[in-house]
Amino acid sequence: MRHLISLDDLTDADLRSIVARGAGFSSGELAGARPLEGTVAGIYFRRTSTRTRTAFSSGALRLGAQIIAYNGEDLQTNTGETSEDTGRVFSRMLDTLVARTAGDPAELRAWAAQDRMSVVNAMSADEHPTQGLTDLTTLLRHFGRIEGLRVLYVGEGNNTAAALALGLTRFAGTELELRTPEGYGLTADVRARAEALAAAHGSVITERHGMADLPADVDAVYTSRWQTTGTSKPDPDWRRAFAPFQVTGELWRAAPKAVFLHDLPAHRGEEVTAEVLDGQHSIAFDQAENKMHSAMAVLEWCRVGIIEEAAAGGPL
Repeated sequence: MRHLISLDDLTDADLRSIVARGAGFSSGELAGARPLEGTVAGIYFRRTSTRTRTAFSSGALRLGAQIIAYNGEDLQTNTGETSEDTGRVFSRMLDTLVARTAGDPAELRAWAAQDRMSVVNAMSADEHPTQGLTDLTTLLRHFGRIEGLRVLYVGEGNNTAAALALGLTRFAGTELELRTPEGYGLTADVRARAEALAAAHGSVITERHGMADLPADVDAVYTSRWQTTGTSKPDPDWRRAFAPFQVTGELWRAAPKAVFLHDLPAHRGEEVTAEVLDGQHSIAFDQAENKMHSAMAVLEWCRVGIIEEAAAGGPL
């Protein structure tokens, strides 16, 4: 049984396969494939979602699966049932569970401790792995490669930044530079894991807490909204610390050919200006569409082992 709780769960081969498959769905080369016919996917979101929920719902249907959707008010956990018991019930009725808890990933790992149902993390507090796969798919579709790309990330070192750091560093020659407000950078754990990946794969990751001396000639500039879903900031004056990290058109003076990425939703006038988000360099809405294509690749990857076994005459 395959689960995706963190990008660390993927081998290098798995990561590359999912990204390439997502690019294949995005290009239309794989249109019409329905490898999930006869399966049922649960789509469980406790927190708000536009792109990720729609991506996995639409993607599952396009691949032939049926879906059951739940929100945070639907389940008996609200009347006292334990999360562990809920997960055990899910595993008896669903083939795949896509879940956004926005909390501790330990709950997702508990649900994954069985051999009946695949579990996909659609965003936890520490990491947004399917966003990371979407970002890699978008870079591959746009540039035709990921190796050697230089990416500047500006903003909070949140779960999106964590996934980017844990994914991009696994491609040789890539350079990821993060500019984050003091006190709002990558966690020490994520930074250490990303640095280890960079050392093993011949890539570079750096993080600084100011906007001086930005790198020139980057291939992509990436930002995320300042207030991540399901979180709050202890400092009531946090916006002052974030203000210098707004992405404006000035950043393109040093990188005139760079594309702009944003995981969305965007707050124009906060983390990014409307000029940039709606401008000629922005591929943020292509990136949003690729979330569906990447979701399809993830869903297929989760179930492909069982599908292949069934095709060979083994038990489904």
